[in-house]
Amino acid sequence: MSDAKILRGHRELIRRYAELAPGDAFIGQVGEKHIRQALLIDCQARGVRCYPSPLAQCLHHSKSAQAFVLKEFMLPQTRVISRRSDLLAAVGEYGKAGIGAVVTKQDHMHCGHGVRLWESAELLYSLMGLDSEAFPFVLQPFLADFTDVRVIIAGQYVEAYTRSNPDGFRKNLSAGGMSAPYRLSSEEVEFCRRIMDRAGFPYAHIDLHILEDGGIYMSEIALNGGLKGAAIRRPELDQIKQDILELLAKAA
Repeated sequence: MSDAKILRGHRELIRRYAELAPGDAFIGQVGEKHIRQALLIDCQARGVRCYPSPLAQCLHHSKSAQAFVLKEFMLPQTRVISRRSDLLAAVGEYGKAGIGAVVTKQDHMHCGHGVRLWESAELLYSLMGLDSEAFPFVLQPFLADFTDVRVIIAGQYVEAYTRSNPDGFRKNLSAGGMSAPYRLSSEEVEFCRRIMDRAGFPYAHIDLHILEDGGIYMSEIALNGGLKGAAIRRPELDQIKQDILELLAKAA
C-alpha cells in the first residue's frame, strides 16, 4: 500500500485513469455526467478507493436514488415514480391513505426549481401521465406545518439554520426563503450521522423536516450545497472537507 497513488481532482483522474491500480485512491467528485456511474463502478471493480464514496457521489446527483436508498429516513409514503404504472399505483394508495395534496421533486434539479405542489395525486396523474420525459421523480405527501432545517456536518463542525417562506411553500433561500440559526438536539445530530453512515457521506448538507410532534425526516442530502444562511464561509468549509478526504485516503 506504500506505493499506492493518490489522484486529486477530476482532471487528474481522467488524465491518469489507465494508470490506476488496486489500492490507489481518488479524491474528488467525478465530473463526467454521462459516464459517472460507469466510471465509479469501474473504480470499485479495479480496487480503486474513491473519496467521497461512489455511493455518496451517485446519491448526491439524484433525488430519486436518495428516495430509494434512504427511504427509511424520509417522510412515510415517499416513493420514487419511474413510470406511469408507478404513478397510477400511487394514486390508489394515496387515496386509501387519505392523502390529499402532494409534492413532486424532479431529478437533477436544485434550488427549488424542480419542486412542485399538486392538489392531489389524481391531478398529478392527469397532467403528467402522458409525459414520458417527466420520469423519474420523487413523490411525497405535502406537509403544511413543519420546520425546515438545513444541517451542515463536516467532521466535528456542525451547523444548522432554519429556512422559512411566508409567501410560498418552497423554503429554499434562493426561492425567497429566510434563514435563522437553529440549535440541533443531540437526537437530531445523531439522526443526521446515521444517514451519513448509511449513505457513505464523509460530510454532508442535509435538509430535515422537523414536525411539531417531534418527528424527524430527511428531505434531501448533498455533498455540497448553498451557504447563504450559514455562518461558515465557503473557503473554510471546503478546506475542512478536503482535510477529511485526505485523512481518509491516507489512513486506509
